[in-house]
Amino acid sequence: MSAKEEHILVIPASVIDAIGDLNGFEPDVDRFLQPILASDALAFHPRSQMETDPSFKQLIPYVLLEWTDGDGVVHLFTYTRGGGSGEKRLHAKRSVGIGGHISEEDAAGGADPYATGMQRELAEEIQLASDYTESKAGLIYDPSNDVGKVHVGVVHRFVLKSPEVKSNEADLADGGFVAVETLKAERDGLETWSQLAIDAIYG
Repeated sequence: MSAKEEHILVIPASVIDAIGDLNGFEPDVDRFLQPILASDALAFHPRSQMETDPSFKQLIPYVLLEWTDGDGVVHLFTYTRGGGSGEKRLHAKRSVGIGGHISEEDAAGGADPYATGMQRELAEEIQLASDYTESKAGLIYDPSNDVGKVHVGVVHRFVLKSPEVKSNEADLADGGFVAVETLKAERDGLETWSQLAIDAIYG
């Protein structure tokens, strides 16, 4: 017997379009996210169908881990997407975002599926030992490629007190903190969402 297919959290594109034009990096998170998360149209659908259906957008928490060293230099945790079970179309690109799909299981017991799913993804992908403050920095929608057409990223900014982060998965290879200025200089090696986030937040 095959395993039950994962059902993931999606919103019809028409709901987003009714709120406004979402393209690239959108700093006004609440304008879009609050009505999306409150919408009756928010639902869980089979992942295999959603990956090729741009009439629905998959909500993806995209967590940036930021740490400032003693000299005031701002760093971001970055890694190379490896060959694990993640999004195959993004492999070999560097990323500064931790996160993934919100699954139907994240709503078990009446839990907030978005918040629960974000914490589950973090726990699966990294070991985070530092205290931090959290804020939402923006939304990302990039329809320039097949991956981007079916995903909307919610960019969360975790400002860490110390650089105590380790990768949990082989899918997150070469994990470590890199100065933002270095990442800017190596921008072409980053996945599109990471480029957009760095340009908007640290530009």
